[in-house]
Amino acid sequence: MLPVIALVGRPNVGKSTLFNRLTRTRDALVADQPGLTRDRQYGVGRLGKRPFVVVDTGGIGDDREGVDVLMQQQVQHAIGEADRVLFIVDARDGLTAGDDAIASGLRRAGKPVTLVVNKTESLDYDSISGDYFALGIGEPVPIAAAHGRGVRSLIDRVLADLPDSETPDGQTDPQRVQIAFVGRPNVGKSTLVNRLLGEERVVTFDQPGTTRDSIFIPFDSNGGHYTLIDTAGVRRRARISETVEKFSVIKTLQAIEQANVVLLVVDAQQGIGEQDAGLAGHVVDSGRALVVVINKWDGLDAGERERVRQELQRRLPFLDFADWRFVSALHGSGVGHLLQAVDAAYAAAMSDFKTPELTRILEDAVAEHQPPLVHGRRIKLRYAHQGGKNPPIIVIHGNQTDKVPPAYRRYLVNRFRSVLRLRGTPLRIEFKSGDNPYAGRRNKLTERQRRKRGRLMKHVRGNR
Repeated sequence: MLPVIALVGRPNVGKSTLFNRLTRTRDALVADQPGLTRDRQYGVGRLGKRPFVVVDTGGIGDDREGVDVLMQQQVQHAIGEADRVLFIVDARDGLTAGDDAIASGLRRAGKPVTLVVNKTESLDYDSISGDYFALGIGEPVPIAAAHGRGVRSLIDRVLADLPDSETPDGQTDPQRVQIAFVGRPNVGKSTLVNRLLGEERVVTFDQPGTTRDSIFIPFDSNGGHYTLIDTAGVRRRARISETVEKFSVIKTLQAIEQANVVLLVVDAQQGIGEQDAGLAGHVVDSGRALVVVINKWDGLDAGERERVRQELQRRLPFLDFADWRFVSALHGSGVGHLLQAVDAAYAAAMSDFKTPELTRILEDAVAEHQPPLVHGRRIKLRYAHQGGKNPPIIVIHGNQTDKVPPAYRRYLVNRFRSVLRLRGTPLRIEFKSGDNPYAGRRNKLTERQRRKRGRLMKHVRGNR
């Protein structure tokens, strides 16, 4: 499972800036915690040797009474599920009474803590570093989150201290396709899992939040070997009211990263909400194959079904690569074909492509629609090869590839996806600009000519 890193500290010390730097995005899943006025943000960090879940907590006030209250309600809850806590302080403010109070609470918690001194740019850090040793947290690590200075080495250091977590049976079996069922609470994820299994293996109840943790279930069907991952629902922020559910988002993010194929379950009767779009965006960012399951379809009349289809196209246009399945988990209609969609999406995500085939598709695409001119020079795309799987990555080599506009990138993605008949998986394109292979040769020839000319001039002068 992905390690969990919590960011803790006073307000305005740079936690959110560091969060954005680690996740490389500002689009994060958010959830309120009981009794708090600020949101927690959840995201997958992609800076460092391996991915991890990062939690940005609300700022803790400077007054001691407020600190004591919030330490119980926020920090203690945050570090309860964290594998590592990053305690952020502001180098410009210096050491404060609030920092000292937070440090005392962290020491009592007994979790591994790394003290991070932020905003050290243009400061003589050596002259102030001694103050932070007094917190008793350990050696402080200076960074400048806004500029990225020191952040990569910080994360490499933290991840190096975190061992790989043990995983449930069947979760890491390479012969099994990992299928994660994600979505808002009470959309029918557990009912759908039970329908596929043909038994009441997962507890279901008509109350959001019945599933408290991710459940891994090995499952075989028609010669296929799968692991079904039933996750806790991601609630709307104002609806999270029980402390037991406070980290259901973390479990969902971990399940998505662990999966080969994600089934995003939405409730046709509730419509498409911000949480559905947020989860869908995270699945795309993670590169996982995807099947969108619209549940409770049987309870809608023709007019309502058309309205839902239009809403899906309007709210989730970036899922045009995914397979859409309209089912009723409760009654079983449409469920029997879900595994076929899963198999197709997994096969597409794990496809192998030969370089001549990809290059031919590229040449045809360029011939039909030339790349734009940049400062009077045409962008040249020469050849393509496969750079990875799950999701498929196509690497295109050429000149001025860093100038390829987003619209042309989308054109190429759609072209490759259409020709290769990829359905159910995102497709990523990476560009690489190669150096002129003759540049070094020209330099050598010039040097050789220079030496020859020198010898000739020496001979001429000697003859004189």
